Amino acid sequence: MYKILTLNNISVAGLERLPRDRYEIASEIQHPDAILVRSHKMHDMEIPASLKAVGRAGAGVNNIPVEEMSRRGICVFNAPGANANAVKELVLAGMLIAARNLCPAWDYARNLEGDDAEIHRQTEAGKKQFVGFELPGRTLGVIGLGAIGVKVCNAAVALGMNVVGYDPDITVQRAWQLSSAVQQASSVDDLLSRSDFVSFHVPLVEGTRNMINAQRLRNMREGVVLLNFARDGIIDDAAVVEAIDAGKVGGYVCDFPNKLLKNHPKVVTFPHLGASTREAEENCAIMVAEQVRDYLENGNVRNSVNFPETEMPRTTEYRLAVVNANVPNMLGQISTELGDAGHNIVDMLNKSRGDLAYTLVDVEKPIAEATLDRLRGIEGVLSVRAL
Repeated sequence: MYKILTLNNISVAGLERLPRDRYEIASEIQHPDAILVRSHKMHDMEIPASLKAVGRAGAGVNNIPVEEMSRRGICVFNAPGANANAVKELVLAGMLIAARNLCPAWDYARNLEGDDAEIHRQTEAGKKQFVGFELPGRTLGVIGLGAIGVKVCNAAVALGMNVVGYDPDITVQRAWQLSSAVQQASSVDDLLSRSDFVSFHVPLVEGTRNMINAQRLRNMREGVVLLNFARDGIIDDAAVVEAIDAGKVGGYVCDFPNKLLKNHPKVVTFPHLGASTREAEENCAIMVAEQVRDYLENGNVRNSVNFPETEMPRTTEYRLAVVNANVPNMLGQISTELGDAGHNIVDMLNKSRGDLAYTLVDVEKPIAEATLDRLRGIEGVLSVRAL
């Protein structure tokens, strides 16, 4: 019986992918094999010695101590693309809100006073201050062309916008999905100089922290609108507010309210709504539950942020999964131990990612606990499981 600890409410649609005859799931459980989490911060949490995997029902993993998990041979999964449509729709809404001044116009209308005749008079008199513009022909710059960025690009093309994209690490899969009408920017600065709107779809790492700062804002188009539904910290909020007040930036729409932003007349903030749809929550939970289950039962790795992608069809009932430091002669030592224990290797797959390596081995008979202990004793081995 596998034990699953949930640190947040995980959609029932996802939990149903874990059969109750093989999985015990609870928000309080001892010695869990895996943790399912959404936004709970795990950095100060005591990590159980039994833990083998963490599944984040979403894309970002800033709330998980990934480096510590890697040192302990624990696989961390996420659900890239499962919430892509939800975020895409919010980006489109953000562009429309900014282009048509919808939030200040709504605020104006709801505060009108008097009888219907007076309200009508004030409506006609006041509407001119909310004149906006249309999207077709405007240029949207998209930084980050993963699952969300690609959907945003394609939707903007369908709206008649010019679209410029930048991502030096775009995958072949995402490139195939991207509309041929999307133009390629040579750099972040090239994209910023060409865009009326800029939408960000990158993780928060040292290379993206304060990506938009005072210097870059000076080189952008007059009246540019910034949209951030990715991560707080990508944009220097103080620099943006200063640029708005100076008339350089036309508006800022984001998912990260704070004291500086929340009441500014040219800023619209939402309470982190990017993936807050029933469909996105279900999609994320289903994806991550299936990935964690496949890892626990078969050792396969899909959509991990710290382990290499590793999928091998099972050829026997007996499988060994080994996580180790990515150093020379590990495979040789593993094979030697198995051979000395009388095991014939039917199939083997070894992959590496950075400082970690991961090996799946199918053998013809059960692996004794003594053999597993000898494998665990090899210097550099972080985790050994018989499946």
